[in-house]
Amino acid sequence: MFNPTQADVRRFFCAVHAKAQASQPMEAIETLASLWIAEHPEYHAELSDLDAALARNYDAEPERTNPFLHLSMHLSISEQCSIDQPRGIRQAVELLSRRLDSLHDAHHAAMECLGQMLWESQRSGRPPDGDAYVAAVQRRATRD
Repeated sequence: MFNPTQADVRRFFCAVHAKAQASQPMEAIETLASLWIAEHPEYHAELSDLDAALARNYDAEPERTNPFLHLSMHLSISEQCSIDQPRGIRQAVELLSRRLDSLHDAHHAAMECLGQMLWESQRSGRPPDGDAYVAAVQRRATRD
C-alpha cells in the first residue's frame, strides 16, 4: 500500500499545479488533482512555492486551512466513489451532489463526515467505520 509522507503529498500537489500552469501532459491522478486544484484558486499561491509548502506548519496555524490535506481529501473521496469503497459511498455522494447541485459542495460535506469518522476511529482506537461514514453522507443527502 502506498503511504506517502507529508513532503511527498506537498511535492505532488505543487508539481501538479506547476504542470497545469505550463499545460504539460499529466498522469490520470494528476489530471484529477488538477481539476480539484482549479476549484480552489485560493490555494494557488501556496502551491506555487514548493519550499514554503514544505516548511509550513499548518498545525501551528489552526485558523488556516491546510490546502494539501483539503486536496488530498478531495482525491480520497473521488477514489472512494470510483471504486464504491466503502460500499454505498458513490451513491451517497451522487445523491448529495444532486441535492446541493454541486459535486464540489458534496465533497466538502462528505469531508466533514470523513473527518468525523477518522476522529472517532483515532479516539476509540478502533478501525474506521466505513458504514457509519456512508450513513452520515446519506443523511446529509436526504435532509430537508
